[in-house]
Amino acid sequence: MSNIFRIFSAFIAKQSGKPRAFIAALSLIIVWALSGQIFNYSDTWQLVINTTTTVVTFLMVFLIQNTQNRDSKAVHLKLDELVRANRMARNMLLDIEAQTDEELDKLIEEFRIMNVKYQKACDRREAKKRKENGNGHSNGHNK
Repeated sequence: MSNIFRIFSAFIAKQSGKPRAFIAALSLIIVWALSGQIFNYSDTWQLVINTTTTVVTFLMVFLIQNTQNRDSKAVHLKLDELVRANRMARNMLLDIEAQTDEELDKLIEEFRIMNVKYQKACDRREAKKRKENGNGHSNGHNK
């Protein structure tokens, strides 16, 4: 049963993301709006669109969530494999989604600090190159 739902939800999510699905939905709304004159803009006429959009939205939430969950798992597995394959990487990052928000915040700060250090090192290297090229000007020409 879950395999049927997986295939169905992936198919519906893929189809609903295409331009023709948008055009079909827009066309239905236009037809509904134009039909208002025929039905004298009655409460039933309004109820049809309200009920239809509510039901479609309700069902799409579950289908899209299923697809996003699968995509997220696949991305995590791919990233886990890259982390595992890199000897310099910290294997504790393989299970990072299970960490607390506080632990994640600490890691974010740690990576921010590493990025600042990396940027400073890049700036020093660039300044050294400019100095070696003469007068601190980096115009792409050696003197």
